[in-house]
Amino acid sequence: MNEFVAILDFGGQYKQLIARRVRECNVYCEILPYTTSLEALTARNPKGIILTGGPNSVYDPASPTYDKKLFELGIPVLGICYGSQLMAYKLGGDVKTAPTSEYGHTNVVIDAPDSAIFSDVSGETQTWMSHTDYIAAVPEGFRISAHTANCPVAAMENPEKKLYATQFHPEVSHTKEGTKMIRHFVMDVCGCAGDWEMAAFAETTIKELREKIGDKHVILGLSGGVDSSVAAALLSRAIGKQLHCVFVDHGLMRKDEGDEVEAIFGPKGNFDLNFIRVDAKERFFMQLMGESDPESKRKVIGAVFPQVFGDEAKKVKGIVKYIAQGTIYPDVVESGDGKTSDVIKSHHNVGGLPIELVRELGFDEKPIEPLRMLFKDEVRKVGLELGIPEELVMRQPFPGPGLGVRIIGEITPAKVKIVQEADYIFRDELARAGVDKDLGQYFAALSNMRSVGVMGDHRTYGLAVVLRAVLTSDFMTAEAAEIPWPVLQKCMNRIINEVPGVNRVLYDITSKPPGTIELE
Repeated sequence: MNEFVAILDFGGQYKQLIARRVRECNVYCEILPYTTSLEALTARNPKGIILTGGPNSVYDPASPTYDKKLFELGIPVLGICYGSQLMAYKLGGDVKTAPTSEYGHTNVVIDAPDSAIFSDVSGETQTWMSHTDYIAAVPEGFRISAHTANCPVAAMENPEKKLYATQFHPEVSHTKEGTKMIRHFVMDVCGCAGDWEMAAFAETTIKELREKIGDKHVILGLSGGVDSSVAAALLSRAIGKQLHCVFVDHGLMRKDEGDEVEAIFGPKGNFDLNFIRVDAKERFFMQLMGESDPESKRKVIGAVFPQVFGDEAKKVKGIVKYIAQGTIYPDVVESGDGKTSDVIKSHHNVGGLPIELVRELGFDEKPIEPLRMLFKDEVRKVGLELGIPEELVMRQPFPGPGLGVRIIGEITPAKVKIVQEADYIFRDELARAGVDKDLGQYFAALSNMRSVGVMGDHRTYGLAVVLRAVLTSDFMTAEAAEIPWPVLQKCMNRIINEVPGVNRVLYDITSKPPGTIELE
């Protein structure tokens, strides 16, 4: 990876979106904590540096800061929100509490249409603001390149020193032309070629895995989800039968999903590995009996899985050296903001096993994470490159506890069967109607509500199925999708007629926030 853009994180909530926008330019980037030293940063030889937003005030001595020499390296820097204020403050500008705070959609007037980052941006463009402080005066050598009605410095720049800053957030979708701005910075200002491709990533990663693992064996908990499946495929290509994949079938998967996973990774599949399918349905259902509280159910599922996986791991004691897991970049950032994620994963659990058991079995305490630096869409691209069937690679996001979070109240095999069948019908009808492609996520869940109904000449007392479909690009926010009424009616008719025990179908129109995407 010859080209690299560094993103210094000052606590901004949109840091992952910045990284996504840079990666969309086919340029590799990483989010680094603001505590990364200047020496460590420059040793990476970044083509550009982006400073994120953050909730603090730059003039507060306790706020995160950075060495002023950062702006004297000659490396292009883009400051966003707090990052823009930090740039101004460090270079002699004036940052104050704004007379009028700006939040949400804000129209920005471009004052420098010849700016490298605004070259083909409209003269007035919609952006997303979220700030209480503002730049009252720009540093010497800078010019104001954009303003709003309440913010005199919506953007500033010093082209000679390759320093750029925006008070608004170009990385979010609410900034209509923000992708253009980031692309201009990365490609035009930083001079990146944009030649980072998934095929090259897969080839390089497979080579690195072979070198690291050598003749040792690896165990991986294969859930059937996208991340663990792609991790398994990469390791299979690298070490073949040295990989032991344990698929714990807890009975809480979507209809036929367990068989589909086995068809792809099992003995008759396309990958050279040791596949172990553990039928643990009865064990999970026994432990879940009587549990109705959402958090209690999650804890039970989270506790039983390592027990089952651990039993299988004990069978390969003395053979396996490493545990692998499908950690992806958002997991790394969220678990420790790039600072403590290694500690969290190494000292509490490794690949789904308690650290005490890992030590007892003699496994290496540092997991193998081949997807650690990728986002979900990038993981999907790698999966396709490796020959994983598209239906698995593009599979809907699925929670770790499975259908356990899509069943309100106690979980029973009968309820799981209802959700599996209703969910299958819903997904099938959306696909038939061609409306599934634009949706972020869609599924059926089971409420704990019973109601009186009439089917034929008989009164019924059945359960209510809840359908949910949302539009989202980042899963941080979401809004209910407007599924065509005839499609919803067809789903309702099929579910009530084909799924025993159901006599009512509801459609959830709650947005996120205040709700979540899942039902529980």
